[in-house]
Amino acid sequence: MNPAEEDLPELSPAERAAHAWQFDVAGFGELGQRRLKGASVLISRIGGLGGMVAFQLAAAGVGRLILAHGGNIRPDDLNRQLLMTHDRIGTSRMDSAIERLRALNPRLEIVAEPANVSDANADRLVAQADLVVDCAPLFAERFALNRAAVARRVPMVEAAVFDLEFHLTTFVPGQTGCLRCLYPEANPGWTRRFPVLGAVPGVVGSMAALEAIKMIAGFGETLRDELLVCDCRSFHVKKLRLHRIADCPECGAL
Repeated sequence: MNPAEEDLPELSPAERAAHAWQFDVAGFGELGQRRLKGASVLISRIGGLGGMVAFQLAAAGVGRLILAHGGNIRPDDLNRQLLMTHDRIGTSRMDSAIERLRALNPRLEIVAEPANVSDANADRLVAQADLVVDCAPLFAERFALNRAAVARRVPMVEAAVFDLEFHLTTFVPGQTGCLRCLYPEANPGWTRRFPVLGAVPGVVGSMAALEAIKMIAGFGETLRDELLVCDCRSFHVKKLRLHRIADCPECGAL
């Protein structure tokens, strides 16, 4: 996850100015910033949840984002998808997201995949990434991404929202279980449309971005082998210990 220091890109004066406050974070420093600049992160879906992940990673100075999301902006996107705007309804979600992210960080490199993750594109997308953040709502997408991440041995931050509850964890192939260990079968209750208030994906999207930053920069404690569950109705938070399944069809052979 962490290349040798001499292989990391140097920071420009503009980057030093933009991210100066981050250098003072204990355990992060200039080395952490250079690791962010040298990293490529794949985000599956950039709606309410993934859009916040992308926004926070762009602000933090990640050098390259690979974004996968298809379709055009709909009116019912706008309660949570903060990279989309009312005046762009009916136009490409991806085009709107790129415009907003580059306005925030013009140095950001973006690789755009104007389609949702599937068996057809998952391996190609994961092959370009140092880290994956899965924010897709549908299990078909999530399983395709997990399969490719395990095969490529790319760590994956997994975030999900339903109603006022969110889940967050991190899988590291060969060291932890994977998504199929956590969910051996798809949950038919998870559909594209689900109950949500935009503040909830905003919260966990920021947390998922922080988890990605910690993984890339190599500091702090991450959620490997733990599932963080928060019920935002009461702000009750718990951590559940996750276990690797020996005969998992995806990661059992690692």
